[in-house]
Amino acid sequence: MAQNQIKEHWREQQIFLTRIVICSVVVAILTAVVLTRLSILQLVKADYYAAQSQGNRIRVQPLPPNRGLIYDRNGKILAENIPSYQLELTPEQVPDLDDTLARLATEHLLDAETPALAAEQIRSKRRFDSIPVLQRMTDDEVARFAVMRPFFPGVEIRARLTRRYPYGTFGSHALGYVGGISAADLKAVDPAAYAGSTHIGKASIERSYEPELHGIVGHQNVQVNVHGRMMQVLDSELSTPGKDLFLSIDIDAQIVAETALEGKRGAVVAIDPASGEILVFASVPGFDPNRFITGLSNKEYQELQNDPDQPLFNRALQGKYPPGSTIKPIVALAGLEKNVISPTDRRYCRGFYTLPGQSHRYRDWKKEGHGSINMHDAISQSCDTYFYDLASKIGIDALSETLKSFGLGIETGVDIRPESPGLVPSRDWKRKAFSSRANQVWFPGETVITGIGQGYLLVTPLQLASAAATIASRGIRYKPSLVHGVRDPATGITELRNPEQLAPVVASSDDNWNSIIDGMRGVISDPRGTARALNVNAPYPMAGKSGTAQVFTVAQNAKYNEAEISERMRDHALFIAFAPLDKPGIAVAVLVENGKSGSGVAGPIARKVIDAYLGSAPQQ
Repeated sequence: MAQNQIKEHWREQQIFLTRIVICSVVVAILTAVVLTRLSILQLVKADYYAAQSQGNRIRVQPLPPNRGLIYDRNGKILAENIPSYQLELTPEQVPDLDDTLARLATEHLLDAETPALAAEQIRSKRRFDSIPVLQRMTDDEVARFAVMRPFFPGVEIRARLTRRYPYGTFGSHALGYVGGISAADLKAVDPAAYAGSTHIGKASIERSYEPELHGIVGHQNVQVNVHGRMMQVLDSELSTPGKDLFLSIDIDAQIVAETALEGKRGAVVAIDPASGEILVFASVPGFDPNRFITGLSNKEYQELQNDPDQPLFNRALQGKYPPGSTIKPIVALAGLEKNVISPTDRRYCRGFYTLPGQSHRYRDWKKEGHGSINMHDAISQSCDTYFYDLASKIGIDALSETLKSFGLGIETGVDIRPESPGLVPSRDWKRKAFSSRANQVWFPGETVITGIGQGYLLVTPLQLASAAATIASRGIRYKPSLVHGVRDPATGITELRNPEQLAPVVASSDDNWNSIIDGMRGVISDPRGTARALNVNAPYPMAGKSGTAQVFTVAQNAKYNEAEISERMRDHALFIAFAPLDKPGIAVAVLVENGKSGSGVAGPIARKVIDAYLGSAPQQ
């Protein structure tokens, strides 16, 4: 028992010493690791980590440029920038993006359907960019978020300039609108040039002149705290504002045109024959471009898209319509130039026309006929049978050539997109268009109806206005344009755009121009002119031509009964005009979808627009 109680001191001492050695080695290794790491941090990678530390304290913020302003020809502002507050989110500072957006929706700062759409857009952009999620905040929204700010890291209220269109729907299809920059937009532009920018031009002038309107981005170095909030600005390079645009549009005449079309579907385009500048560019119904700035909900956008009146459709630029009788002066000029008729030749109109050897009757709008008429009478009274016969004698290829020389069936090249080319038919066109069908020859009857602006022939209101301007200037043609000048806000210098002249329509004799213009004058001033009502109290002489275009074909023995067909199947109403007669300052084309009467519905609109412009136009 005594032996078991004897301790082995030497063995215990060995164990103790062994433990001390092991602990010392571990401590030495750990100390070496720490010293090595410190050496790497402080010596080897000192510059790298210093830069990283500086980056946590100093950040580069882009300074988006102020967007250029847009004015009308008289200096009235059509698109401006106004200060407003918006809620912006920086993805790299937000712990949980989906949760943050969901809570903003719960606080009624975002619509219920917005979070998912916003998250998709945010993830398509750079994580260090500040991205707007709510624009044009009300005072109530600003106050409510200020209270909740500590619970939303990475979300800030910032003051910005946002676009505003003071005239609302007026001129919307000419101006277009700006909207939030999408992933698709960033693929089409240099992302660095749009750092900090939240909007980009989406349609018409705002889109076509985006490079001029946007400006050049600047930047500033700012000091931030550990939460990423800005403490102070260290230095900056200011942005360069976008250039201001002066449009050729007269907003007062534009308002008159759109007001006259209110409750209808249609377009009005007015052009200065001496320059090609567009004075009025109306498509009705229009839309309020201000709604697109803050972003439409999916439901709101679908309502616009599915509206049967198509408010987003630019009828003036993209709508394709049969021109009806508005092209009769051009057909008459083709007949004179091809020497198939003279102004004094008379034809007898008995209310219908038949091709030689055929029994099919091509009916005149006047059932009893016009009797014996010459070219002046045929234009002023819009005799169909006269132009049936004339078109047949000219032939489709020569007729097609003349129509195209006036710019019909061809893109005008106007400075906004997209533009429809329309269609002027010919033998070659039909052969190609119907190549899959056997025996697709051009029939004589197709030439006949082309002579009164029906059949395959389709034009845009812009083309029709350009053609009217060409007649007014006796063949001199200019490319239509909407921008009159561009001003650099830094220098205040405005660079005016020179008119771009196109290939003219050359007539063999000035008398040929006189003949068709005199017929157009008779439309308004003759006792039997189709639009003689427009001459009442007219302060200037005016020339014009009415047109009525069928939406569908009426069978040979059937009768067109307006009361028995739906409103959208009724004839389109068209009218072209220019004034004053001796020195035209404006040429206008009016289209009213399903308006029934060119002289009765479209004509008065043209008169109102001409009155509005000539009343405000500076005296020469």
